[in-house]
Amino acid sequence: MTTLTPELTETSRFEQRLTTPTPMAQLTDKVVIITGSVGNLGLATARACQAAGAKIVLVDRSDDRLREAYPDLADSPDHFFAGGVDLTNAESLGHMVQTACGRFGRIDALVNTVGGYRGGQPVHQMDLADWDFLFGINLRTTLLCCRAVIPQMLRQSYGKIVNVASRDALMGSAGYSAYSASKSAVLRLTESLAAELKQSNINVNCIMPGTIDTPQNRKAIANGDFSKWVEPEAIAEVILFLISDASRAITGAALPVFGKG
Repeated sequence: MTTLTPELTETSRFEQRLTTPTPMAQLTDKVVIITGSVGNLGLATARACQAAGAKIVLVDRSDDRLREAYPDLADSPDHFFAGGVDLTNAESLGHMVQTACGRFGRIDALVNTVGGYRGGQPVHQMDLADWDFLFGINLRTTLLCCRAVIPQMLRQSYGKIVNVASRDALMGSAGYSAYSASKSAVLRLTESLAAELKQSNINVNCIMPGTIDTPQNRKAIANGDFSKWVEPEAIAEVILFLISDASRAITGAALPVFGKG
């Protein structure tokens, strides 16, 4: 009987992988926590995850807002409304994660879409309260949410975390100092977490959107070129890839999602 050489055996394995690719954005029965799930990006991400078969934990400060945004999911056993959660409070987040684990048994992915913007003034004139606000809503919420889910992900030796930075994280510009600094901190946090957790089969990445095409931004920038802005649904597809097993080889990345801008 002829014995296959190691080279042929390895080639066969490679060919087999080519013929059985990992499905893109396949999330059947994966448990995904989405913060800011009532916002434009959070809503688009939640609906995309739902369509991909995920069990979603929808996080917002108000249960009423969740019920208004997702009336079809209010009584679903496959999804969970986590209303009344203070994302700046570690105890509140710990209780949310504990409740979600009690219901579903695991946490497969966390998507941090909560964020905010203030700007327009030079550094020496911008109110320190605005600095505190931006570092609180952009960095502190991301940090605390990650800290809340990581112990469970370590126990199960699996997890995906996607944070939302910004194009402005790459370079500071006049009038954007506090916003850029807070989003740059999210990017550095993502890289550090990725380095710490990669040996535990936990992938941590972030996306850097350009101007997102939302009703609020169209109102605020009425003379903008909307055709160059990136739609929330397009960003959600990138997030879906990052929390799927198709992205298993990617960690510590900062993906530009600029649209045509």
